[in-house]
Amino acid sequence: MEDGKSPTRFVYCNRDFADHVCWSGCGDRTAPMSKFDTTIQAGWTDRMDRGLFRYHLGDLETRILPGPARYVAQLNIQRGIERRQPQEILSIKQNFDTKQFNFNKINPEEVIFEMSKQIEPTSHPKGGGPYKENGHPCDELCRIMVMVNISPLEFGHCLLVPEPTQCSPQVLTPAAIQIGIESVLLSSDPGFRVGFNSLGAFASVNHLHLHGYYMNQELNLETASTQPLVPEKGFYRLRDFPVGFMFYSEVDDLEKVVCAISQVTDSLVEGNKAHNLFFTRGCPPGKSDVRARRGVRIVVWPRRSCFGAKDESAFNVALCELAGHLPFKNRHDFEHSTEKDVMAIIQRYLLPDQQFLQLEQQLTAHLQKDI
Repeated sequence: MEDGKSPTRFVYCNRDFADHVCWSGCGDRTAPMSKFDTTIQAGWTDRMDRGLFRYHLGDLETRILPGPARYVAQLNIQRGIERRQPQEILSIKQNFDTKQFNFNKINPEEVIFEMSKQIEPTSHPKGGGPYKENGHPCDELCRIMVMVNISPLEFGHCLLVPEPTQCSPQVLTPAAIQIGIESVLLSSDPGFRVGFNSLGAFASVNHLHLHGYYMNQELNLETASTQPLVPEKGFYRLRDFPVGFMFYSEVDDLEKVVCAISQVTDSLVEGNKAHNLFFTRGCPPGKSDVRARRGVRIVVWPRRSCFGAKDESAFNVALCELAGHLPFKNRHDFEHSTEKDVMAIIQRYLLPDQQFLQLEQQLTAHLQKDI
């Protein structure tokens, strides 16, 4: 991104994480906005008012589909019409291509701020040498560009792009995973979510990025029942449909959980398995009745790969749909789709049961090696 001036900087540390986050009984947010929320929302609204988006989002029509899954359906016709043409993806390990669209080519005005984590002095080991966090020696963690998604699916929809000038392909790194978790922890709003689509799982741009956005609706994902697999590393199986792997992290065990998630996603990439991730405030495993959202649930869905250019008019199953948030691009589907219809579509993108169980056994054994 060529820019005549540097973007606003947002430097944070562990003390900035929001501790007491919860939904009220009626689904409203109860905590005042954090500095992180204020910065994103003010910057995002400013860019919307200045006409930098492809369309004006407005208040999206929203309905909860009848049924136990409580799917949150939203009508967003313009996203299907006005969105930039997605890239053609041919492989989960596709190399970065400078000729294709990437986030170094955006209008600099789309950047809200540059974010980095300051390592507190007390975190440095005695005796010198740079502190290492998840294998990265530094006084600050990597630089993250936070920019608006000019084809938003919800309020505050932004892109979190780690070190954009490094031109990394859309493959998760430990730093990117940590950014996903810590962005959720920085928000005092339980409706702020972060997600990741791998190549072959409807990623539209082959340049490392995560999505972040606000939605004022609880999701089943936050309280869904789990089965422990390697609880010492925060690793569980999500029992409710769509079945996936779940990690749970609070601040104290963040580094351990980041490492475990990275081991899983690295294994999926090596095995050529497409995957989606969703980061959200949620209950600790086994405590689904708790209103507080102190920690973060990170769900990983391995799934069938989808290659070629994405059809923007279709109901494409990616991070939102798997999490229970359904952005529809036409009114008929929005008004008439049932929970059964949605589940049938999602099922076509999931791994067959036997394949999932084999993968579960492999990943569990992999994570248990160094316990």
